Amino acid sequence: MDGFTMDGVTDQLVVEKKDGVGYVRFDNQARKNAMTFEMWRDLPTVLDDFEADDAVRVVVVSGEGGGAFCAGADISQFEKNRSSEDSVKIYNAATEKASERLREFPKPTIAKIEGPCVGGGVGLATCCDIRIAEEGAIFAVPAAKLGLGYRVDGLKPFVDLIGPSYAKEIFYTARKFTAEEMKEIGFVNRIVPKAELDDYV
Repeated sequence: MDGFTMDGVTDQLVVEKKDGVGYVRFDNQARKNAMTFEMWRDLPTVLDDFEADDAVRVVVVSGEGGGAFCAGADISQFEKNRSSEDSVKIYNAATEKASERLREFPKPTIAKIEGPCVGGGVGLATCCDIRIAEEGAIFAVPAAKLGLGYRVDGLKPFVDLIGPSYAKEIFYTARKFTAEEMKEIGFVNRIVPKAELDDYV
């Protein structure tokens, strides 16, 4: 699938519009499509464009290359982008704005999930209306192992979706969950063979 880089937007967000669908793909494949600060910062700009374009009726969010949806935040940037109180505030504001924009987007949104969907990737998928995963998709929120925490307002949509008991299991254990397990608890809507995922979505 071909895509383009939108003016003023990082080339790590690949954008495409085709047959009434707006596609945005996370492209940081060397790090399993982990979200850089620039990706968080610019995602609302892409969504603003999709909202303003009447030809775009639905939005599909995915990872570039088919190997991963999103491995969360790109922690290789943390030393640079989270090294002071001010930089942490700027970084957190970007992640919160991107998540809120996706969660409140007025047109239908679909997360097409291949491979790892981890940490912030789970958060981004939560912000979409529908989550469709391939059979081999893996989900995890490893914050407990990394000594990281999440804001309560950031957790609420996830807890609302699957319930507090399952949410606690996912956060406390930090283990990997299969697509089938995530479907059983109500996170994943449909599981599709990888070869059929594009056509199904």
